[in-house]
Amino acid sequence: MNKSLKPAFILSILIAVFSFFVSLGGLFLNGLYRDNAFVRATWLGNDAVTLLLGVPILAAALFFAWRGSVKSQLIWMGMLDYMLYNYAFYLFGATFNWFFLLYVILVGLSIFALIFGLSNLDAQNIRNSFSQKVPMRLIGGYFLFVASGLGLIYFAQSIQFILTGQVPSIVTISGHVTNVVFALDLTLLVPWLVLGAVWLMQHKPWGYVIAGMLCVKGPLYTLILAVNTLLVIQRGLADGGELPLWIILTGLGLIASALFYGERQKPQRA
Repeated sequence: MNKSLKPAFILSILIAVFSFFVSLGGLFLNGLYRDNAFVRATWLGNDAVTLLLGVPILAAALFFAWRGSVKSQLIWMGMLDYMLYNYAFYLFGATFNWFFLLYVILVGLSIFALIFGLSNLDAQNIRNSFSQKVPMRLIGGYFLFVASGLGLIYFAQSIQFILTGQVPSIVTISGHVTNVVFALDLTLLVPWLVLGAVWLMQHKPWGYVIAGMLCVKGPLYTLILAVNTLLVIQRGLADGGELPLWIILTGLGLIASALFYGERQKPQRA
């Protein structure tokens, strides 16, 4: 591994350790979550997926990135993006609890690990490691499809409130004073989907980096949404009408990830 990536590597180990214990505590510490029943169910889904998939994927990516795998560097950055996005929900959306300072630590570590990691990646080398057979326009088109769908839904509900005063249902059902999902998606997801798509279709080096990160973060988080929907259905807290959407998006995200990472030229060492 490039020695300049060492600070990000050390911070990422800390993130893996902290997220392991935070997820474990979320699943097994009674009384930790003080939100309403609907929100508590979603925290459990987040914790389960992070513990069973998020932490192991991050650990594996770190191991292979340390050995020089270019692909693993992208997966590593994608998992850091996932950790930042995921724990921002806890930090700003969870009712104040015992783990508040741990959420602060995880969000802070993720920000700095991404800064140190991305600023020291060789984006040109990453671009050169991909085969010309990878359907970048198709993957970029998928990113734009997801970004436009989410953006339209969020803007439509926000404009509806301005015109009618009707608060979006996700706000009322969560009991929050504002919509944390809208806020984080419109800042940490939608713009990056658009930017990644445009740069990827233009074959710009950083387009490959952003796309590689989104191909990791995207399907993992729609899987969380699918698991959360199943949990609220099981508890009789919602009808779960969005479940087919999350399943379809998870499947499409996995296909995009397989297309992106599957067809490669002879591996290059970082």
